[in-house]
Amino acid sequence: MDEESVAQYILALPDVRFDTSPDGARFFFYGEEKMFPFATLVNSDAHDQVSNLDRPGAFRLNIGVSRETFLSLFPDKGSADYDYTAADVVMPHPDYGRLFWVCIVNPSEATFDKARGLLGEAYDAARAKQARRDESERRREGEQEPRG
Repeated sequence: MDEESVAQYILALPDVRFDTSPDGARFFFYGEEKMFPFATLVNSDAHDQVSNLDRPGAFRLNIGVSRETFLSLFPDKGSADYDYTAADVVMPHPDYGRLFWVCIVNPSEATFDKARGLLGEAYDAARAKQARRDESERRREGEQEPRG
């Protein structure tokens, strides 16, 4: 898998939008409100240096998953030592693991099959969060309508 193939897979999900930072990192969001991404792709050491992403062709897929999924993958809560430069390994995110983010540097097709499930979970959670926001907004608007 290359970075563009991963990006195209994510962008094929309904209502996914993205922003790109000046350093080339891509942040994927569900819907119009770009409050918090459910996945990111980074390809440089601009955000951290632990994965050595400045090497040719290197990129890291980062995915926000549920606490339950994270702990099923990392029963040690991600506290073990990881080689964040290693390719094709699902690991806790070096900075956001404590927030239940996982990462994979240069996933292979086989590892990306696993990542598809993780991306689906993250996407569904982002979609559900947006639905809750929308419902809350509808209720607020309904409360403001004049009665009488």
